Amino acid sequence: MFFSPRASRLVPELTSDRLLLRQLTLRDEREWLNLRYANSQWLKPWDPTSPLGVPEPMTYTQMIRAKDEAARDGSGYSWVIALPQLRQSRPPLIGQVSLSSVQYGAARSGSIGYWIDGSHAGFGLMPEACALVIDHCFQDLDLHRLEINIRPENAASLRVVEKLGFRDEGLRRAYLHINGAWADHRTFALNREELSTTMLERIYER
Repeated sequence: MFFSPRASRLVPELTSDRLLLRQLTLRDEREWLNLRYANSQWLKPWDPTSPLGVPEPMTYTQMIRAKDEAARDGSGYSWVIALPQLRQSRPPLIGQVSLSSVQYGAARSGSIGYWIDGSHAGFGLMPEACALVIDHCFQDLDLHRLEINIRPENAASLRVVEKLGFRDEGLRRAYLHINGAWADHRTFALNREELSTTMLERIYER
């Protein structure tokens, strides 16, 4: 299968003591699809859907191309989460973090979304992964505001923003089409000046 070394540099690798965040590539197809299939029921209540009906399914290659194009034009970035300590040659994937709706100019903002394998939830890995992305956004992309939108009933995701220290900005009615219906979301946000340390340092202190 074709793999472009140039594409691997579109999204920088981010690392912490436990995690490696890197760009999703064509080489990851089988592992990524297997991970999504294994977690289909775990993720279904929170997965976005189209209000116009079931669209023509996007192939894995098309998805990679779309993510690469977003990274090239600076409108979005996506990282898969891996555990490098478990297998040195090819660390296994356990989830994903994405930065979307990136705006520059007067706004300098973006929105973070994420998902994780159900068997790895509850160990503080997702807040750690988000912290890496947040620090990259504030330090390297020079963004000013980040937000995370969460279904009010998604208790696991609410714990993530609590650990990150994002402020609750209230409810957005029928904000996104999720699992086949328009769904309310709570918006949580953080401005750059609200962090006196790195986000990674913040979650390590909690």
